[in-house]
Formats: sequence, structure tokens, C-alpha cells
Amino acid sequence: MALRYNVVGRTDVGLVRPGNEDTLHIDRESNVLAVCDGMGGHQAGEVASQSASQTIRTIFKHLHDELLADPDLALEQTLPSSGELLVKAIRLANREIHNRSTNDPALSGMGTTVVAVALEDNVMSVAHVGDSRAYRLEERQLVPLTTDHSWVAEMQSKQLMSSAEGLGSVGKNVITRALGVRENVEVDYRLVFVDPGDTFVLCSDGLCGFAEDDEIFATAEKAGGDLKRIVDDLIQMANDRGGADNVTVIAFRVEETSPSSFDELDVFTLDSENPELLAIEDTWLKQMANYRAETANDEQPSPVNDSPNKLLLTVIFAAFVILAAAIIYLTTQS
Repeated sequence: MALRYNVVGRTDVGLVRPGNEDTLHIDRESNVLAVCDGMGGHQAGEVASQSASQTIRTIFKHLHDELLADPDLALEQTLPSSGELLVKAIRLANREIHNRSTNDPALSGMGTTVVAVALEDNVMSVAHVGDSRAYRLEERQLVPLTTDHSWVAEMQSKQLMSSAEGLGSVGKNVITRALGVRENVEVDYRLVFVDPGDTFVLCSDGLCGFAEDDEIFATAEKAGGDLKRIVDDLIQMANDRGGADNVTVIAFRVEETSPSSFDELDVFTLDSENPELLAIEDTWLKQMANYRAETANDEQPSPVNDSPNKLLLTVIFAAFVILAAAIIYLTTQS
């Protein structure tokens, strides 16, 4: 039985900010879903979040086998192939964003969060950096699958701040980990079982930064399993509370799965890359850049395909003009 799931996602600029620095990532072909929340002035955050999404998409679509086969990029942990590739893609996204930020003064200091899942058989890899979140929506509660990399989360883990205090804290937007801000990155990863009927939510802090988990659960529960309504209602809740930030939500429900040989893995942190690994990643980034340049024209709509349609419209229009002129002429002669 093949993996099957339904997914709905939407990103919204909110009510205050002039642009949207969030990026929504839904790749049904590779079974990868992600939310990226960019940061940086002059639209640099938008560049960062879109770059992360583009890197993940390119790797899963075009460089899947090559990256998995490279022994120099091998992970110490044994993960499903999609999970291993997800970690490598996030690392490469970090490296690319950091390099672009370093080389372009207009993009200096840009970065992005990422929370991403890769579905495979009956397991789901969850990887994240920053404070975008993944949840499992259960019958009676919302179960977090990620822990924020933020100052507030650290304070709460030390029991120095409640969740309600965190929502109102002046430091709630201070994150301790993000893609692009350093040359290397630590990635949190976990592997969870998924069963038919399981529902999950991914979101940026435009939602979870303005609502507690029980409020998110109550709103999602009222949707009665309607994924579109879950997404729309959660975004509406964020905007009803001022819409001070961009907000992105993905809701998906697993419908069918197939067996796998993997067991669940509790969350662990993959160490940041050493200088030797960074050099190897830079080599891969050059290959990715060359690939994108070579395929750029292939991904553009072909003008040849449009020509027959334009020609046909021209002929029809000319015929209409001639017919109209003939009717007018005959009318004036009668």
C-alpha cells in the first residue's frame, strides 16, 4: 500500500508588514513539506526563506541519488533516505544563504527558520532550525514535535517563564538558531511513526508567537477535520490578534501508509559541520549553481508552444474584421 496523504497550506502577509518573508513549501512529488520564516531588512528575509525552499526542492528533485551516494557527506546516524537527504538539504541551504549574505552587502545578516518533514512509508522525518513549529493534532490535545531555538524557549525550559509570559515577552522574537547566520548549523531531527488518520500542522511564529498551544488546538478542533478550514481559521486567528507578523500554516492528514523497517527516534541534534565538510558542501553548491544555470531555459515556458495559439487568434481576429466589413458593405448597398 503506497503512502497517501492530503495537504493544504497557505501563507498570509498579515495586517502590519508590507511584505511576506515567509515561504510555503509543498512538494508532493518528494513528499516534503516545509515552512520557512525569513529575517533581514530590505526584503533579504524573503530571499533567505525562498532560497532555503529552492535548495530543498532542487536537491530532492534533481540531486537525490548523488547526495545520498557521496561518502564524504555521510551521517553518523542511520536514517531513512528521505530523512538523511532532508538534513543534508538543510545544511546546504544554510551554507548557500550564508555565502550569499557574505558576498552581497544588500543581503548581509539575512537568515531564515525552517521546519520540514519528509514522509516515507509509515515514518516521518522532522527537522528544524529556529522557532517555526511542527505539531501532531490528536483527539484531545496538540502535541509539539519541535522545541523552539529561542531565548524564550530556553527561559521556559529553566522554568523561569510561563508560556503566557512568553507570548508577551519583549524577547519572544529572539531566536538562538537560524539558517544563514553562521557558516555551519546544528539541526534538530526526530523520526515519528504515522498512521492513517493522523493529522499534523506546520506553522511559522506568526501563529504560534501569538497563540498558546491550547488555543491553536481549540481552533483546529472546531474545523472537524477539514484541512482547509484548519488552515484558514488558524490564519484568521493570528490576524484577529493584530496580524503583526506574516503567518504560514500547513495542515496535512495521512490516509494510507506502507510498512518500513525503522523505529521511532527521539529528537537529537546533529552537530554543525567542520571546516572539511563545509568545503565539500561548497563544492556541491557550485554543482547546484551549474545545474540551475543549465536547466534555467528548460524551466521557462517555450515560446514555440505559444506561437500557434497566437497565430490562430490573429487569423480569427482578421477573419472577424473582414466579415464585419463585408456585413457593413452589404448593408449600405441594400
